[in-house]
Amino acid sequence: MLNPLKKLFPSFSTELVKDVDANATIQSFKAGDVIMRTGQYIKNTVLVISGKIKIYREDENGGEFFMYYLQPGQACAISMICASKNEKSQIMAKVVEDVEVILVPLSLMDTWMMKHRSWYEFVIHTYRSRFEEVLEVIDSIAFRAMDERLEFYLKRHKDACGCNDLKLSHQEIATELNTSREVISRLLKKMEQRNLLKLHRNHIELLK
Repeated sequence: MLNPLKKLFPSFSTELVKDVDANATIQSFKAGDVIMRTGQYIKNTVLVISGKIKIYREDENGGEFFMYYLQPGQACAISMICASKNEKSQIMAKVVEDVEVILVPLSLMDTWMMKHRSWYEFVIHTYRSRFEEVLEVIDSIAFRAMDERLEFYLKRHKDACGCNDLKLSHQEIATELNTSREVISRLLKKMEQRNLLKLHRNHIELLK
């Protein structure tokens, strides 16, 4: 585990890398697997080695709202917060591309915060970056019309995959933006007419 850790988490000190290697475990999950559910107690902090995970907020009726991606070299801030306080998860984490993750036991969180400066700084950085990303999502919901929210949503997915070809269905987008498929289809068609994208049968090609 040492080499992947050093490459993906370059800020980790040598001592921290050794501690992770000695105490954490690696686990694989397939696309479609739900690795964290709303309301469950979290036993581990999740560090991503490979693949991609989507983080959702669920409402009381089972509706899903997309918040952000977790990619290699990143950690789940929510799992850190809940693990450190032994609280239930407030989010759902679903695998969208086969992943390998490092599971850091709950019992080590507080110990490492005091023992390893690089772990402390990594946790703070993770909190801050996710907080800023969630603020962007809140701004999108509160201050933008649905067409602007859709453009923001597509840009986030483009940035996450580093590509212009997004394998997203109209229904998937509608679910994650908490609106209807008809609204999304209409807005995507308008974006196509503005030459911002091209609609294909199973994917969306961004042109700008």
